[in-house]
Amino acid sequence: MDSADTPGEQPETPFHDIDHYLAIPRVGGLTLSPDGRRLVTTVTTLNGKGTEFATALWEIDPTGRKHARRITRSSKGETGAVFAANGDLYFTSARPDPDSPDADPVNALWLLPSDGGEARVVHSRAGGISAVLAAKDADATFVNAEVLAGSADEDNDEARRKARKDNKVSAILHSGYPVRYWDADLGPAEPRLFAVEQGEEKEPGKPSTVDAAAPLKLRNLTAGVGGSLREATTVVSPDGKTIYTSMSKALAKADSREVLAAVDVATGNVKVLLDHEGMSYFPGPVSPDNGTLVVQSESDTTPARAPQVKLHLLNVSGGGAADLEPLAHQWDRWSTPLAWLPDGSAVLVTADDDGASPVFRIDVADGGVTRVTKDAAAYSDVVVSPDGTTAYALRSSYEFPAEAVRINLATGETARLQAPAERPAYKGRLERVETTAEDGSRVPAYLALPDVASAANPAPLLLWIHGGPLASWNAWTWRWNPWLLVAKGYAVLLPDPALSTGYGQDFIQRGWGEWGKKPFTDLMAITDAVVARPEIDESRTAAMGGSFGGYMANWVAGQTDRFKAIVTHASLWALDQFGPTTDAAQYWLKEMTEEMATANSPHRNVGNIKTPMLVIHGDKDYRVPIGEGLRLWYELLSSSQLPADENGQSPHRFLYFPDENHWILQPKHAKVWYGVVEHFLAKQVLGEDLPVPEELGL
Repeated sequence: MDSADTPGEQPETPFHDIDHYLAIPRVGGLTLSPDGRRLVTTVTTLNGKGTEFATALWEIDPTGRKHARRITRSSKGETGAVFAANGDLYFTSARPDPDSPDADPVNALWLLPSDGGEARVVHSRAGGISAVLAAKDADATFVNAEVLAGSADEDNDEARRKARKDNKVSAILHSGYPVRYWDADLGPAEPRLFAVEQGEEKEPGKPSTVDAAAPLKLRNLTAGVGGSLREATTVVSPDGKTIYTSMSKALAKADSREVLAAVDVATGNVKVLLDHEGMSYFPGPVSPDNGTLVVQSESDTTPARAPQVKLHLLNVSGGGAADLEPLAHQWDRWSTPLAWLPDGSAVLVTADDDGASPVFRIDVADGGVTRVTKDAAAYSDVVVSPDGTTAYALRSSYEFPAEAVRINLATGETARLQAPAERPAYKGRLERVETTAEDGSRVPAYLALPDVASAANPAPLLLWIHGGPLASWNAWTWRWNPWLLVAKGYAVLLPDPALSTGYGQDFIQRGWGEWGKKPFTDLMAITDAVVARPEIDESRTAAMGGSFGGYMANWVAGQTDRFKAIVTHASLWALDQFGPTTDAAQYWLKEMTEEMATANSPHRNVGNIKTPMLVIHGDKDYRVPIGEGLRLWYELLSSSQLPADENGQSPHRFLYFPDENHWILQPKHAKVWYGVVEHFLAKQVLGEDLPVPEELGL
């Protein structure tokens, strides 16, 4: 679609057409074979009807010479690829088993042999399989799977599940907290870690072909841990003898924290290694010699103090208690540990850093930190070659979606590998901008501009506020993609105000517990700086945000009428209501006192709102429950300065998704989301009347 209908018109791109945009392949996840010769990723594409996204595994040549090739194919899709020590590739899929075509589809464990041949089911169970883990240097494979509490064994678990299903029982009896998570109702099943082991033939002596695989069985390693693995971070030692995992420890008053435990694979013994009041612990990678574990700690929040995230080294070779050794505590960044170098000299991590998320190397001897990648991109899924000279990762920025790259660890030079799809081309330009806040702090942002924006043709401005709030605008996003609106002629401002990560602990702390103060004034300061530019039309501006960004959009609406329109998605409105009803109340209620929540609650300012608002919320959102959106909508109509008229008509709009959650996941709903946003902005900001999406049936 690279043609223009009229002279001077910008050629079309995937961002001018939402259907074209939704069809762009999306890359996620990366796994490297133990010999370093095979690199596998997951690619998500739109199905033929445009109604669902489907996933498949693709192999990428680590040398960059060969084209990427698809290695799995089914309508149900495949995910969670993990290489075993012998080069076999495990993954999970709900695709039908050719050997059991009449069985109910469940997410089963599949294997694609290293020596070629078809993928096959190696284990299927009634409750499905959530994830696969494998040891790097040993024949040891593990899965995470859910079991009904109290099940005696796998057969008993299957029978109890069938009874619930046949009797149409969905009720869940809880004795602890939490009961929901993002969009999932927790219980009655609970996650467990299982060792995948060789089973016995059920029918000895039955004739079979030479390629018939012996059955596998699961051995429950964590039978007595209850629901403590629901949010676990889990790693396997290279020798396959130990699994390290975080576990939720229930505390009084519906509180909890994460403790660090070691699971002995041979015996199933679970030993808690780290458990300290006010601190949560998460395992990072295990050293090549199996003796040292990288540990990430996160301190509990208080109304006066933001969390602190630190790295440590834990000696796990002796079997006894060991003290944590600090790792790079002088470095003022929150890092995620991803891989050891093969010689054990350093750990590779990523960390948000000034609008990027580079790869860093931390030397374990002295904690020295060296930035490896030099570009302004965000890296993830870092894996290291066997010789330690090269790493592979996924890289993205606001200029391109996630793509696989090869990193020279000596020079930091990166090379893009041949991918399943080319980068989507956009028309526009991206700039890094900044201003100074009232307290002297730097407020940075990205600014995406149409090519045609100029002093003679100034562009309307959209202020986009990120969620979190402990986050940063630094990586490509499919949900909040600026180029879709740039293609419609808008400039999009993506600021990192107080509370954003990547600028040090003090930058987070300066907004802590005062969401309506420093974050708000930072946002207004960077907006003031940008609208002063000649290529921006100060008279045509709007503000948008989701989650915490939606909270800030609501706060902005009650503080100023400078914007022509405000879009608020999955937003916090009444903090006294939100606190006890979110799925993670135990976290939220530590962050603000009742008085702080009242002072920072947007609903108290509804009588000041003069700006038309588009409210968007999904009914299955448990992180920001639908009650926030419902109350916001009612109070906008009944109490804002733009109430509904005598016929019930209002300039405000409410886009409601009965079966979506905190995110809009279904392709057609994403199309509706963007279409309604564009319709609302065109009417309120541009004074144009665009049709709403046909899919709404209006």
